[in-house]
Amino acid sequence: MQEPVEKQTSALSKIALLAGAGVAAGALVAGIALPAVGGAGFGLISASNEMNLAPEELVEPPPAEVTVVEDSKGKPIARFYEQYREVVGLEAIAPIMKTAIISIEDYRFYEHGPIDIEGTIRALARNLQAGGVAQGGSSITQQYVKQVLLNAADTEAAKNKALEASYARKLKELRYAMAVEKKYTKDEILAKYLNIAYFGASAYGVEAAAKRFFGVRADQLTLPQAATLAGAVQDPNATDPNLGRKQREKLLKRRNVVLDRMAELGKISKDDAVKAKATKLGYRGTGLPGGCESSKYPYFCIYVRNEILKNPDFGKKAADRLKFLNRGGLTIKTTIDSDMQAAAEKAIKKRVHASDNPVAAEALVQPGTGAIKAMAASKPYGGDTDKHELAYNPVADAAHGGLTGFQAGSTFKTFTLITALSKGMKISDGFNVGAGYTAAGYSTFKNCAGGTAGDPSHTVTNDEGSPGWRTLQTGTWGSVNTFFMTLEQHVGLCEVVKTAKSLGIHRSDGAKLQEYETFTLGTNEMDPVTVANAYAAIGARGKYCAPMAISQITDRDGKVTTYKPKCRQALDPEVADATADVLSGVLTKGTMRGVGGIGRDAAGKTGTTDGYASAWFAGFTPDLAGAVSIGDPRGSQTHKLVGVTIGGNYYGSVVGASISGPIWKDTMLVALKDVPPTKFTPINTSRFGGCGQSCQPAPPPDENDRGPDNNDDWKNDNGDRGGWGNHGRENDTGGNGRGPFG
Repeated sequence: MQEPVEKQTSALSKIALLAGAGVAAGALVAGIALPAVGGAGFGLISASNEMNLAPEELVEPPPAEVTVVEDSKGKPIARFYEQYREVVGLEAIAPIMKTAIISIEDYRFYEHGPIDIEGTIRALARNLQAGGVAQGGSSITQQYVKQVLLNAADTEAAKNKALEASYARKLKELRYAMAVEKKYTKDEILAKYLNIAYFGASAYGVEAAAKRFFGVRADQLTLPQAATLAGAVQDPNATDPNLGRKQREKLLKRRNVVLDRMAELGKISKDDAVKAKATKLGYRGTGLPGGCESSKYPYFCIYVRNEILKNPDFGKKAADRLKFLNRGGLTIKTTIDSDMQAAAEKAIKKRVHASDNPVAAEALVQPGTGAIKAMAASKPYGGDTDKHELAYNPVADAAHGGLTGFQAGSTFKTFTLITALSKGMKISDGFNVGAGYTAAGYSTFKNCAGGTAGDPSHTVTNDEGSPGWRTLQTGTWGSVNTFFMTLEQHVGLCEVVKTAKSLGIHRSDGAKLQEYETFTLGTNEMDPVTVANAYAAIGARGKYCAPMAISQITDRDGKVTTYKPKCRQALDPEVADATADVLSGVLTKGTMRGVGGIGRDAAGKTGTTDGYASAWFAGFTPDLAGAVSIGDPRGSQTHKLVGVTIGGNYYGSVVGASISGPIWKDTMLVALKDVPPTKFTPINTSRFGGCGQSCQPAPPPDENDRGPDNNDDWKNDNGDRGGWGNHGRENDTGGNGRGPFG
């Protein structure tokens, strides 16, 4: 309840009288109200000019609280915090806990004003006898003030000032305490104190301490448990039970002191005290809720964390964003779908083991929103290589915890196809191409800076060689390198780069896209989120939406901020329709025909780099898009996917349809199980010609397309490996086109 004004005035007069009472035992009696902490004796203060006892408003920044991250259904998946604290109301704290803390810290709490004059005089007497500070005289209100000042300190210097042993600090605390007692009721002050106090074992506030120490909520605390926590606040570091046996013994002794004090004050019976003292300490050391390392979805968690830490929307400075995340007490609702995540994890686990050197990674993105629905990988997150853990995010770019990624191979041919359709080509238009492609001169290709990008000294080839007529359809279905080099020359390198950028394509390492002639063969390193999101835009009829992981944030005060998709029309919808129509044939007539479709409208593109350094598949429906990569994180160029055992199966060489494609298919079948199928919008045949891929005959078999050989390696007439030329890198380009292995 609120302290009467008369009582506060009486307290002030007592302090003033004490301040001017003269010298006692070599010190001003004014010191009895403010004993020096850690000093030798008492300092001299002037009652007239230093004891400004007018109340001073205390700035009370909210204490650091745990931020909870939830999935799309509201289930917690991770927690971030600087201090593990969960603020609760006084009604959510067991009455015995309130009794215990008041008994040992400030038994006249409900009777005195901002300071306890009687307690202060008693402390003075003890201090004079001891020749120093043997007993403090701070009330719970003063202790709350000190904790607020400490909590607000954001530098070591500020923290030291909040704890310095000086009368100036004690006087300032007193002035603040006077204002606090005017502003709040006693119950409100007690609740604030119990929520801000540190109890040891990295637990801040009574709710976190109850869970950490005993695995219960604060409203479930028993007498011995409450006495333990009440005893811990005096010197939480010395009695921290998490530090070892000696600290636990000190805490046990301190608990018993509290129980004796409660009995002495008549708050409990002596028999209750005896019984409680006979119990064991009972410290459980319940694990602290961890960050991403303990999350069920660590890679998505890393993405969310980096999204906040690097996005100016959440704070102008990096320090502000870190404070917002770790101290804000936020509830962050995300886009991840637990069922779709489970589908991706199961599909990966079926074909790639955590113990395998190569790592498979998959991202699922919702067309039309950019919402990331799943991020999965074959290796767990962490720093223990013996447990086959990865210390980075293999599903995302460097800005979201990833590294360099893997070259995306022929998944990039889709951007050349889109550019051709945008420029008016029909799906039956094509070129007569040879077994090899060589630029006519250095100026054959121009990058977006106007520089030359052609390399007449390098020849791009198809694996087995397949000269002949290829159209936008058949060239795409077979993923023919020489066809796409010719097509890129025809539509312009820079135009293809612009198309890719319009769909959010950027290098995983954050560097500038490399605009060489082999751009269409996928020479740039990518991550699954970026590639999946680009393909999602095709599924959304050309509507590109930036990748989105956070849908809503609720702050500690209950204010809700909803985040909407950031979208724009990147492609002509009819161009997107025609692209989807052509790419649909990849699953039924092209490089994925050995894997097959998913029983609903779907499209996609395989991708294998030269020398089998990495392998991809990116595919989409109008409802969901996904991209799967596989490569060796030890270095894809030095550890290629040739003669390797993955998931218990031996592969002579790994292509896009070997592992990545089947993972995508299995994921989609389960992830979309309860989602009504949406059909692609039919191609505008008057604009793009033909009648769509559904009525096109499959390309005639090539003499090299002879099925599995002794190495279980399917041969195809349209291998799609390209080359870097003389650009200072090993040849590592192109898609694939050889069908499934093994």
